[in-house]
Amino acid sequence: MAHLKNTLLIIAFQLLAFNGLAAEQDLVVVVNINNPTSKMSKSQVIDLFMGRNIAFPNGEKATPIDLIDDNHIKRFFYKNLVGMSLARVNAYWSRVKFTGRVKPSVKVPSESGLIQHMHSSPLAIGYMERKHLTKQLKVVYALNE
Repeated sequence: MAHLKNTLLIIAFQLLAFNGLAAEQDLVVVVNINNPTSKMSKSQVIDLFMGRNIAFPNGEKATPIDLIDDNHIKRFFYKNLVGMSLARVNAYWSRVKFTGRVKPSVKVPSESGLIQHMHSSPLAIGYMERKHLTKQLKVVYALNE
């Protein structure tokens, strides 16, 4: 009987974990609705968030908005975008900041903070769960596509 109870508990936890991952897998990269950019490739998104480029495809300067380091959405974003853990992403940025050629993204504590920042800045670009989209934001790249 105890074995059956343990098995059921394990299955329940796996289902909860799977549901959490399924929700996270619908991450999108967004810009302000007034931004002229309508679509970006994966490599363009990587270049902006990894500091290799500082502008949108049309040449306007971009301001990447990033969630704070202990955020599970940020971990999922970088793992799926560039295949790197947060530790590796942070180490990369430490080297890039040391050179002084690129400044890191603006950090916000939550998706709601990201949304507020995105509403007020036409040149901002950020990532979030699709379910939090507002009418003032548009998707330029989806991670699961």
